[in-house]
Amino acid sequence: QVQLIESGGGLVQSGDSLRLSCTTSVHTIRRYAMAWFRQAPGKEREFVAAIGWSGGSRYFADSVKGRFSISRDDDKSAMYLQMNRLYVEDTAVYFCAAAASPERVPLCTYCDYEYYYWGQGTQVTVSS
Repeated sequence: QVQLIESGGGLVQSGDSLRLSCTTSVHTIRRYAMAWFRQAPGKEREFVAAIGWSGGSRYFADSVKGRFSISRDDDKSAMYLQMNRLYVEDTAVYFCAAAASPERVPLCTYCDYEYYYWGQGTQVTVSS
């Protein structure tokens, strides 16, 4: 059982940066494909970014390309989302997610149903 814990959210101003972390103390994320999703009030959960189980592949939603980056440190069992030049529209609860098993490649990288393990989320609020 993989238990994911997000941290790093907060209240920032438009144009600022934040770094979100996703960690697990019980298991390891080594060799798991991972992703970040977000959900704004009144909206459906949407894909933000993903990283392959080996770290060699990275994917981003069009809305965050060029502003966000994703990385992982398997030795620390951690995944990160560096968010730069934040917009008010980036305000949401951010969730990290992991595939169901090690080395499993999601058939649809940006589809939330491809991910089995989820954290509780961390709030990111961007003010104008």
